[in-house]
Amino acid sequence: MNAALMRKIKAGLVPHPNELDRKRIERGLSSRRRYLYVSPNVTPVRGGYLVESPCCSRNVNKDGALIDVALILYDTVCGVWKLFRKNHARGIWEFYSLCHRLTSAIDELNADPERLFWQ
Repeated sequence: MNAALMRKIKAGLVPHPNELDRKRIERGLSSRRRYLYVSPNVTPVRGGYLVESPCCSRNVNKDGALIDVALILYDTVCGVWKLFRKNHARGIWEFYSLCHRLTSAIDELNADPERLFWQ
């Protein structure tokens, strides 16, 4: 059988979120470079995962409450991961990058050289 036909996704099948990838993200975040002393939450959302963390810097939330850090969504049509950052000043999600692998999205989130995610 043709390999391209075998890879076809069944209609109605939604591969994400799932518990295995949620745990992969959770474990992967232990390698981040910023705010190592907080424990982020990874919550399943339609089509992906929401990463939240206590706001230790108090830059976004003066009380240190949970803030949105990243949104990782899987595009089933293109087969890529879309990474979004939260613009807290405007209260909206902003597109950050496309990744072909979940581990690449986690790596970008962990590195955060511009301090766009971990504020």
